[in-house]
Amino acid sequence: MFTGIIEAAGTVAKIAFQDDKARMRVDTNPQFSGFEMGESIAVNGVCLTAVDMGEHWFAVDMTTETLDRTSFKQVKEGSRVNLERALTPSKKMSGHFVTGHIDNVAKVVSIDEKPGEVLFRFEHPPELAPYLIEKGSAAVDGISLTVFDCRDNRFTVSIIPFTLEHTNLKNRKTGDVVNIECDMIGKYVIRACETVFGGSAKGAEISPEFLKEHGFL
Repeated sequence: MFTGIIEAAGTVAKIAFQDDKARMRVDTNPQFSGFEMGESIAVNGVCLTAVDMGEHWFAVDMTTETLDRTSFKQVKEGSRVNLERALTPSKKMSGHFVTGHIDNVAKVVSIDEKPGEVLFRFEHPPELAPYLIEKGSAAVDGISLTVFDCRDNRFTVSIIPFTLEHTNLKNRKTGDVVNIECDMIGKYVIRACETVFGGSAKGAEISPEFLKEHGFL
């Protein structure tokens, strides 16, 4: 379990593909070190297991499922990646609950620089639309963000200068693909609605008004 608060940005030092699988080495900074074999680390929002490590690097293996569902199939050596270690009882809980299990990918369709913020707009597959609601949470490449202007299979996030500087968003450009994990609580609410109402409530029909009417909000 993670929070979506990025602790460091690492660099993909090497990635080797073989038989629809891959091993990736990520170089880190001195503040993000001291790894343990088998520990979970969120890399661009994907929960991966450290299988090898050094003082300032770690390596992870990725299965066919991980490569098919995430942006790592397109990642290149030298790419910047967002890093977060797993949540512990002593860790401050900011952001929102992030599992590290990616729902799908989205594409950057526009980047609009404004005074004090940068607006990123993403286009996503239609099946994610029910889970991306106005002012709801989503993890974009592992970053806990509030989404808005959710329409036409697109949504926007506002990035403050601190987040831009301390994540890989400052390296993103139009056309890039990012990992998306929708809010876990929202997914459970929708599943509960489908169960309670006999499976007739399809995701595309569930709206904030629907949830309020039936006592979920």
